[in-house]
Amino acid sequence: MRRGVSDKNILEKFAEDFCKIVEKHVKYIVCSGFVAIAHGRSRSTEDIDMIIEKIPFEKFSKLHEELVKKGFECMQSSDAKKIFYDYLINGDSVRYTRKGKFLPEMELKFAKDELDNEQIKNRTKLPFTKLDIFFSSIESNIAFKEEFLGSEKDLEDAEHLRIIYEGAFDEKIINEIKEKIRKRKKNER
Repeated sequence: MRRGVSDKNILEKFAEDFCKIVEKHVKYIVCSGFVAIAHGRSRSTEDIDMIIEKIPFEKFSKLHEELVKKGFECMQSSDAKKIFYDYLINGDSVRYTRKGKFLPEMELKFAKDELDNEQIKNRTKLPFTKLDIFFSSIESNIAFKEEFLGSEKDLEDAEHLRIIYEGAFDEKIINEIKEKIRKRKKNER
């Protein structure tokens, strides 16, 4: 049975509303814990992780302006220049919420390297979630959770995705992404 819009929970509705605005301005992916949650994994999260293409200030300013107009606010600052130059350009993330609310929140950051850009290039909508959102691929999510993040919660998320998508993902691609992650970690030292 297909869920209707009214069946979406607060986190899913928040994510779709936010992503609908972002998509007009820049390519993005939603990744990390929300991917497993959107696939039925029962665990809590306070934020949704989003990576967007690196864009110039003028383009970001228009995105920020529309987010504010549609009822969102940035927790770090209301000033687009400050958000852009003090946070995003420096590789830091910023958090957006609905005005006057603390949760849920969208943690937004620029793609920081070729691996992030590759995830955005290979973004996909995952029909099982029934959400109109672009996600990083299942292979990317599994690889990052197992190789980069590695907490017990992340490993459980990865296992959940492996079960849901059994026979529908490519282990070779997961291993290739893991190798790129290992190279990224080595370069960050």
